[in-house]
Amino acid sequence: MDFKTHLEKSWNLTLKFIVPLIFMTLVMVTVSCLTFGILAPVTMAGYMHGILLMVREGREPKIQDVFSQMELFLPLLGFEVIVVIATIIGFWMLVLPGILIVLAVSFGCLYMMPLMTDRKLNLTDAVKESISMSLRENITDHVIVVVLFLGISWVGSFVVIGWLFTQPLATILVLSVYEERMSRIQRQYP
Repeated sequence: MDFKTHLEKSWNLTLKFIVPLIFMTLVMVTVSCLTFGILAPVTMAGYMHGILLMVREGREPKIQDVFSQMELFLPLLGFEVIVVIATIIGFWMLVLPGILIVLAVSFGCLYMMPLMTDRKLNLTDAVKESISMSLRENITDHVIVVVLFLGISWVGSFVVIGWLFTQPLATILVLSVYEERMSRIQRQYP
């Protein structure tokens, strides 16, 4: 996988659409905070779908995209509750199991939301396909994508203004890789 190309594409798209991306990110975070995280997964799904259309078609993302996937509210809320409970139990037992749960979900479910919004898969099929995509081909490439996504997001989280820029950059990177992986899968299994 050519990470340089993906990083350059992500950087260029972020700069090209910086204003709508910052507003989308701000709306997503504000709605998530105001609803105490209840709408976080569904707004993130809409956010990712809007950015996927930008990556794929060059379409300018819109704030309305954040709310475009509300039909996924219940499945994503259920998934969020399960992950939060498992993580709390993991941290409660010892810190290490909680960290391992977070890393496992980050690794295995990185493509779950794009699969649910793009291919209209239900939650269980999207999780299975995301794990399959994560383990298919070169696992090292996927580990690098996860590290880049978490690293870019983490670096921006030190300052709110920084996060408004780095979160779209990290998301575009993941969706650029998703597009490449999906095109390879479609060529292999027409």
